[in-house]
Amino acid sequence: MSANDLDALRKEIIDAAAAAQSPQALDSVRVGALGKKGKITERMKGLGKLDGDARKAAGQALNALKNEVAGAIEARKAALEDAALDARLATESIDISLPIRAEAQGRVHPISQATDEVVSIFGEMGFTVAEGPDIENDWYNFTALNIPPEHPARQMHDTFYLAADDREGAGGEEKDQPGVLLRTHTSPVQIRTMQSVSPPIRILVPGRTYRCDSDMTHTPMFHQFEGLVIDRSTHMGHLKGCLIEFCRAYFEVEDVPVRFRPSHFPFTEPSAEVDIGCTHTRDGIEIGAGDDWLEILGCGMVHPKVLANCGIDPEEFQGFAFGMGAERIAMLKYGIPDLRTFFDSDLRWLRHYGFVPLEIPSLTGGLGG
Repeated sequence: MSANDLDALRKEIIDAAAAAQSPQALDSVRVGALGKKGKITERMKGLGKLDGDARKAAGQALNALKNEVAGAIEARKAALEDAALDARLATESIDISLPIRAEAQGRVHPISQATDEVVSIFGEMGFTVAEGPDIENDWYNFTALNIPPEHPARQMHDTFYLAADDREGAGGEEKDQPGVLLRTHTSPVQIRTMQSVSPPIRILVPGRTYRCDSDMTHTPMFHQFEGLVIDRSTHMGHLKGCLIEFCRAYFEVEDVPVRFRPSHFPFTEPSAEVDIGCTHTRDGIEIGAGDDWLEILGCGMVHPKVLANCGIDPEEFQGFAFGMGAERIAMLKYGIPDLRTFFDSDLRWLRHYGFVPLEIPSLTGGLGG
């Protein structure tokens, strides 16, 4: 095997590797040179026929050729891979102005879900949503609602009163008045509505409320729904029918038992508390069956003094009002045992009790609870 033959073989293989335009073509060159039946491999098989010195010299030359060819093939392979990557990068692009994709789908908080469900139910009955400030004064929160000065609800252990330096968020009329506080219920919105709107009135008032209380069933901030209807012919039968229909629609139990127990609230006369039928089981409370009763809200006919305080003639108009805690009815419907977990900001809890977004509750499409 002469040196000229090896030089010619080297040139042939290296030129073929350099001319390869794809990984497949390059692999064919490698197999043709270094495979089991490759040209270099066949020549190495013939070394046994040579004498000692000739075999040694030929073996060294073939090993050098083998290493050189392998290096050329690897270099060409790297060049082809770089070219393929450059071509891919030239055709692909990323729009960095697009919003990122969330790792997981978000969930609607049970309070938001309960709010949407209640608004949907009373919206079908013709109620409109009304809102008002969280910072109120004593007149709107207590006096206009016929709550006497000695009532326990006015005491510091129940109400968050604001010092003069803390009133920057108050509205103009509240900021300079004594007895500024965080509202203890959403009833002040009823007063503001009756002062600004002539009857007939039919409103639902959802919102945050604040009281000095904190345990397994109470938090310093919580949510309420209150309703108000004022008209010339409104009576207790309308109130009962409205709330019975609400209970059956919200808990999605057609024959849920509902009863009205006499009670007392300063702003309604007569007043009642509403109970629904239930059964206490090992897993919680089952609504609509059994011999047990569970109180869920308070209601009554609007007190004539409240109407008069708002400039409405109680001889001509009458109405009813009701109020309930959003957390309470959400806990009952969704099986949530501890009120405090609503405000823990625990994503694991929200993934378990939360609701799929965009499924807007409606009576025709289903509340989704």
